[in-house]
Amino acid sequence: MSERLSVSDYNYEIFHRRYFSKLMKWEDSPAVGSDAPDFPLWHLDKSETSLSQLWGENKFLIVEFGSFT
Repeated sequence: MSERLSVSDYNYEIFHRRYFSKLMKWEDSPAVGSDAPDFPLWHLDKSETSLSQLWGENKFLIVEFGSFT
């Protein structure tokens, strides 16, 4: 996502498409069945890792982003 988002972009009164659909970039998402792109991630202790490193260490991997889950 190239634009910067603020906290107010994520905080909406009710969970309804009109509030979050502008944030979704479905056309930029990997196709179903394709590998996810590698990118940096951080542990809760602020140490850095990457998606590929975690994927290599675990049979199953769930990565949660923000409040849209």
